[in-house]
Amino acid sequence: MLNHSFITLIVLLLGVAWGPGGTLAQPPVRMFDSPGAPAFKVLEPGRNPAPDEDGNFVIGPDYVTAPETKEVDGVPKGKVMQFVINSKETKLLNPGIAREIFGTVDPDNPKTLIVETHTIDYMRPITVYIPSQYKRGDEAPFMVCHDGPKGKPDTTLPRILDNLIAQKRVPAMIAIMIANGGGDAQGHQRGKEYDTMSGVFADYIETEVLPRVEMQCDVKLSKNPDARAVMGSSSGGSAALIMAWYRTDLYHRVLTTSGTFVNQQWPFDPETPNGAWGFHETLIPGSPRKPLRIFLSVGDRDLLNPNVMRDGMHDWVEANHRMAKVLQAQGYHYQYLFCRNSGHGIRNAKAQFLPHAIEWVWHGYTSKD
Repeated sequence: MLNHSFITLIVLLLGVAWGPGGTLAQPPVRMFDSPGAPAFKVLEPGRNPAPDEDGNFVIGPDYVTAPETKEVDGVPKGKVMQFVINSKETKLLNPGIAREIFGTVDPDNPKTLIVETHTIDYMRPITVYIPSQYKRGDEAPFMVCHDGPKGKPDTTLPRILDNLIAQKRVPAMIAIMIANGGGDAQGHQRGKEYDTMSGVFADYIETEVLPRVEMQCDVKLSKNPDARAVMGSSSGGSAALIMAWYRTDLYHRVLTTSGTFVNQQWPFDPETPNGAWGFHETLIPGSPRKPLRIFLSVGDRDLLNPNVMRDGMHDWVEANHRMAKVLQAQGYHYQYLFCRNSGHGIRNAKAQFLPHAIEWVWHGYTSKD
């Protein structure tokens, strides 16, 4: 018989939800015009919003793969380099953590789990794209990408950047694809890195990763926060905003897909008791507007209660809806795509909009070097 922890793992991997009585159920299809949703502009299938347009947009249900994802004859190709960081050689996030089982709800605090963990050492592959236009010795704008490959490089992002840079739609930027430390969610290293509401992971990247990129790849990276972007999907998306929110002196541009703006922080922190749900609950509406440009996207079949917690803060669609509404109320530059016929990670939709999203995030950038 399958135990509860193994079923929970299946839930997390497949994006299904717990139904009544502990049974498994597919996430419900959410409608863009349901009560409480932000006001959306519905686009024709295959279309993206304008690259300089703010607001809320519905795309799909059918998608057209963006031509920028394909290799184009005559377009200069950047190079891709890889190296590995051993956790034992770093000062921050050393050692890592892992859990044996998913954990149980804390009977004294329904906002967190009781999880048993053990320490681990881990290897973190770093994949770096360097555009052909980069001139040795120059300080380059760059984009940090969470959940980078742990094996052979994925050529999708390099191809997109080759094309966007050649078309002068984005600056000649370096992309730094950083693999996570392993596992997922509460009690695992990836969860500790991505879901913790603090500047620690931004500090780690600043002090442990970027200097190694400069040394290993013979490049210089810009110190200007407006020349730095960070992107990610799921918890990688919440990590992107967490980095920019807590270290706005380092990052101004954020790109998220299926952002985990829910209560997944562990261990529990009384200063941020709702985890990333706190962004739209208290942090953004209760703080002066920061100089951030934020791209959001979610699927109409995105996650709903994908684990044992029942705290009312585990609905990915509702979380992203709430994010869009508070960002609009606070006067942020943001763009939000609600993707029909798409689940967690919105891969089918992302094949259409990712080049557009990168262009939108970098809109308005001018070199100050």
